[in-house]
Amino acid sequence: MKRSRTLVMSVVGALAAALGAVWLAPAAYAAGVTATFVKTSDWGSGWEGKYTITNGGGATVNGWSLAFDLPAGTTVGTYWDALLTSSGQRYTFTNRSWNGTVAPGASVSFGFLGSGPGVPANCQLNGSACGGGTPPPTTPPPTTPPPTTPPPTTPPPTSPPPVTGLPKHILTGYWHNFDNPAVELRLRDVPTEYDLVAVAFADATSTPGAVGFAIDPGLSAALGGYTDAEFSADVRTLQSRGKKVIISVGGETGRVAVNDAASAVAFADSVYALIQRYGFDGIDVDLENGLNPTYMAQALRSLRSKVGSRLIIAMAPQTIDMQNPASSYFKLALDIKDILTVVNTQFYNSGAMLGCDNNAAYAQGTVNFIVALACIQLEAGLRPDQVGLGLPAGAGAAGGGIVTPSVVNAALDCLTRATNCGSFRPPRTYPGLRGAMTWSVNWDVTNGNTFARTVAPHLRTLP
Repeated sequence: MKRSRTLVMSVVGALAAALGAVWLAPAAYAAGVTATFVKTSDWGSGWEGKYTITNGGGATVNGWSLAFDLPAGTTVGTYWDALLTSSGQRYTFTNRSWNGTVAPGASVSFGFLGSGPGVPANCQLNGSACGGGTPPPTTPPPTTPPPTTPPPTTPPPTSPPPVTGLPKHILTGYWHNFDNPAVELRLRDVPTEYDLVAVAFADATSTPGAVGFAIDPGLSAALGGYTDAEFSADVRTLQSRGKKVIISVGGETGRVAVNDAASAVAFADSVYALIQRYGFDGIDVDLENGLNPTYMAQALRSLRSKVGSRLIIAMAPQTIDMQNPASSYFKLALDIKDILTVVNTQFYNSGAMLGCDNNAAYAQGTVNFIVALACIQLEAGLRPDQVGLGLPAGAGAAGGGIVTPSVVNAALDCLTRATNCGSFRPPRTYPGLRGAMTWSVNWDVTNGNTFARTVAPHLRTLP
């Protein structure tokens, strides 16, 4: 989530941004670096593909980019372990923060789902021929689709959630620790409809993995003076009202990186220090520039061992990060499922995306989009109480996917009661669905608090 007027983090074209191409930055390219493509699954109307980049040279590759062409009528619906851009039918995949370094003799890979009959052609890695070409798989591909399509026929797990003191259904809102065109608020002035307030954001320090927080000088000036001491008192004020307050880490411009054991320790220690200093009830992971699931899981488990079972752990991934259980953000959620509170996926700034039926690209800003994408998480391993619907609070809050609060309520009804659905209907109901989230409290107040006043009462009516 972003600190400017429009929160534009456009993953637009994630669907049509088909089969991304990866090319390695010329300065990092070493002789003997190749990329090979293989179809790992094929079910007729679509397929799953994988590129493996292998460093057969003597120098370490520091950052890679791979590009290729797809024929008209072939697109990509989901991808993981890379970032994707496209121009026409030319697609380019680049490394994530944790897999850009490829030592001599090592390899990295990324994958994607393709729709249509075509396969990648004219592959270039760092501007040079991929070398490995696009050979067919050495064994016949499976004839079944990937795990998220079609959805499983067995019910999702029903193990009990951690005890956090939150209601069964909750409304989450982000509070700005910065000034922008939205209304500036002291924390104590957050409307009472919000059950969980995420303070945005804690930022990276000079120590890898560590984060810090203090009241933003611009916000303080806009409020005529607002100190850390007043903020700490406001945290306690909200808690006295029965609310929970957590610190959100990262955001759209955040650059927090937890990529090894040392940075995992630094992350856990620094967040714990903020919890002790300000009295936060937990943490929200909002890293929109990639994360390493192994070391972030290590950091979050360490933090929970320090705080105890009352710790709230929330996440706010982008839609593209929760399309496939093998992708890093989704994998993290599943890896810490036993201590995870809620995943509030940002169902906006996405463009059209595939849902759990894998049959169509649903347009953002619709009931179909919200329900079909939430269905992926609900059918691929998360408990219903761990799934929340994240939507913008209104004009100014996002660059795309803004909906009226009534659309949010309809999506909640469709998922919990099978009523008020659009053309897409999920395979079952999820009465335990956790609730809704909005970016942001400040934008909601700017727009008359319509989101909270509409959605919060409706949450109380859910099963």
